[in-house]
Amino acid sequence: MPIAVHVLGLSVFALGTSEFMLSGLLPAIADDMSVSIPQAGLLISAFAVGMVVGAPLLAVATLRLPRRTTLIVLISVFALGQVAGAVAPTYEALFASRVVSALACAGFWAVGAAVAVQMVPRGSRARALAVMVAGLSIANVLGVPGGAFLGEHLGWRSAFWAVGAAALIALVGVIALVPRIPMPAERPRIRRELTVYREGQVWLAIAATALAGGAVFCAFSYLAPLLTDVAGIDAGNVPLVLALFGAGALVGATIGGRVADAHLFGVMMTGIAGSTVLLAALALFAASPVAVVALSFLVGVSAFYTAPALNARIFDVAAAAPTLAGATATAAFNVGNTGGPWLGGTVIDAGLGFASPAWAGAAMGLVAFVVVAVAHGTRDRARRGKGAALVARPGPRNEDERPTAALDGRG
Repeated sequence: MPIAVHVLGLSVFALGTSEFMLSGLLPAIADDMSVSIPQAGLLISAFAVGMVVGAPLLAVATLRLPRRTTLIVLISVFALGQVAGAVAPTYEALFASRVVSALACAGFWAVGAAVAVQMVPRGSRARALAVMVAGLSIANVLGVPGGAFLGEHLGWRSAFWAVGAAALIALVGVIALVPRIPMPAERPRIRRELTVYREGQVWLAIAATALAGGAVFCAFSYLAPLLTDVAGIDAGNVPLVLALFGAGALVGATIGGRVADAHLFGVMMTGIAGSTVLLAALALFAASPVAVVALSFLVGVSAFYTAPALNARIFDVAAAAPTLAGATATAAFNVGNTGGPWLGGTVIDAGLGFASPAWAGAAMGLVAFVVVAVAHGTRDRARRGKGAALVARPGPRNEDERPTAALDGRG
């Protein structure tokens, strides 16, 4: 595996830490900026909105730009966004810095994945992308609790400075080690790729991804106040619980990535059902420190166990749109990362307490399960109909006319 791919993984570590670290910093930011915790939670939604908008926009806007130059510009803008957040004098300025950082983050994800794939042989593409995803998992294991630790001992601004420093190291690595990537001989036709969005299965995949991601981050975004105000856990131990969530995420992603290819819908349905039950349990046993700590780990496992299958499903149904498939997956996840924290803040503002986002997340998970079940049922009916039509058709069938259900073992 080229060292440049690992440099991209390091970059994703910085990006992922910035995206998720606010979960452990919300109380401190709310106090310093004189806003409520739900208002502080909107900073998480702001980043997610930037990712939703930035992923497809920058995937299209940078098609004709040199890949390496684009990566350098985007990681530089991201680093400057972290500095702007660290010195932000007002909540509004901090909000704006999060949006700018998210746009750069989304663009780097889209371009970085394409660069990673181009730098390795065809048979090693999945491994190359796994290195980048590992950067996100490690961000949950080390970066997020590390940010919470810095926020607890040196103030929340120190976490932004630390991510800015990590982004600077990543920038140096990209400049020194990522080679120039030749532009493709034929530019992708965006208008043709947009036709995939006429397919109902594409929208079902997007909805399932958004709802499943939103269910978990509805609760995770407000985990810190639940730990301290409901479970009675000391604020100094919050980073340890966040690290447990990250460790669960790493375990879940490893297991889910190994079995999703063979059992795509099986992983989605069991993973989403597991997250739904675990979130309901988190709400029920929120006053028990032992239960909350254990459930935080298990929710991390179930959420990231499901993620590879959700991602692969979008690539499957949007296979005719290679430029936009990755951006669609990123945008779908971040639609959930936007709506989840917003819903969590809404139920808190309604006076339902810090355990209520877990209930709201469980409700989102239930809807996600129904969407996946509908997608599975309609897919099977379409395949059976296609198979029946081919059997009824007179004359010999060629290789391309075999029923796809017989060729695809995923269920």
